[in-house]
Amino acid sequence: QVQLRESGGGLVQAGGSLRLSCAASGRTFGNYNMGWFRQAPGKEREFVASISWNGGSTYYADSVKGRFTISRDAVKNTVYLQMNSLKPEDTAVYYCAATSLPASYVRSHEYASWGQGIQVTVSS
Repeated sequence: QVQLRESGGGLVQAGGSLRLSCAASGRTFGNYNMGWFRQAPGKEREFVASISWNGGSTYYADSVKGRFTISRDAVKNTVYLQMNSLKPEDTAVYYCAATSLPASYVRSHEYASWGQGIQVTVSS
């Protein structure tokens, strides 16, 4: 399995931006499709975005479409989530995850490797 570590979270005002990074180590990063999920207090973990192994395909939850962008850098073994126009309802712990299944898969149990999560808080 691949080991994942998120960074870049924090506190931001509504309307602001943050970029999350997820550094991968271990098994070959390029073999995996990657996803971002989030979990707010008292809620289930939900899909945010995913990207195919070569970056050619991306998928987004309707709630973030047009505001968030997922990308990956094969040289740095890193996947990114650029978050713009942040809203208080984006507040959650964000998780990076890896899967050998297609990037179009959006359920958390379909992802085998997970990072430890990082807090994003958007103030109103």
